[in-house]
Amino acid sequence: MNGDRAAELAVNVANVRDRIAGAARTAGRDPAEVRLLVVTKNFPATDVALLADLGLTDFAENRDAEAAAKTAEFAALRPALRIRWSMVGRLQRNKARSVAEWADEVQSVDSTRLADALRHAVRTSLDRGIRGDRLDVLVQASIDGDPDRGGCPLDDLSALSDHIASLDTLRLRGVMAVAPLGMPPERAFDRLLPAAEQLRTAHPEATVLSAGMSGDLEQAIAYGSTCVRVGTAVLGGRRLTSPQARPQGGRR
Repeated sequence: MNGDRAAELAVNVANVRDRIAGAARTAGRDPAEVRLLVVTKNFPATDVALLADLGLTDFAENRDAEAAAKTAEFAALRPALRIRWSMVGRLQRNKARSVAEWADEVQSVDSTRLADALRHAVRTSLDRGIRGDRLDVLVQASIDGDPDRGGCPLDDLSALSDHIASLDTLRLRGVMAVAPLGMPPERAFDRLLPAAEQLRTAHPEATVLSAGMSGDLEQAIAYGSTCVRVGTAVLGGRRLTSPQARPQGGRR
């Protein structure tokens, strides 16, 4: 079974890489500028191991409880492989300490209170020797300003970014956004691009623009995305890993 699954994943990864390369070339960009971040929500650590065997190094989760268990299981399956884990789902402040213990990056910081909670959690993990470096952080932008979907309104992005940049245990790396349901991706990413450029001007090290998923990665790359978050196109239909890992809202 693992051989069949490995072959399936290899084909899917090749197809997604072809899509990324084609979109980048159409936009006059180098495909190497675009990072493939595989969202493994609801899929087992064995799939992460197979993808890592194919050379992939960047993986993301949406929920802390699932991620904490999965990252530990992957480390047991492939102790010699070093991969990077990102948190891309909405994050509550009371989960900051746990996330700081497994995540290399959090792409969903949308408030100063969450940033402060992560700052303190990372300091604790550093002092205890659980992690050895600062936490990379992306500001999650709300393209349509809907508070129910999370994200920082575009008008407030600059102030939040300045705050994050001032925190000693966090490293501001850029901005992340999801195209709102019902809004054409081109329109969404066109709104996002000026905010991302303004952030980059104020903070030259914040070069990451995380935008685009399985259904709209081509449009995102056309508007400058440097990181696409892909789940279904790589992993296929959802597979629950445990009774706790039930599908929740959001597309990947």
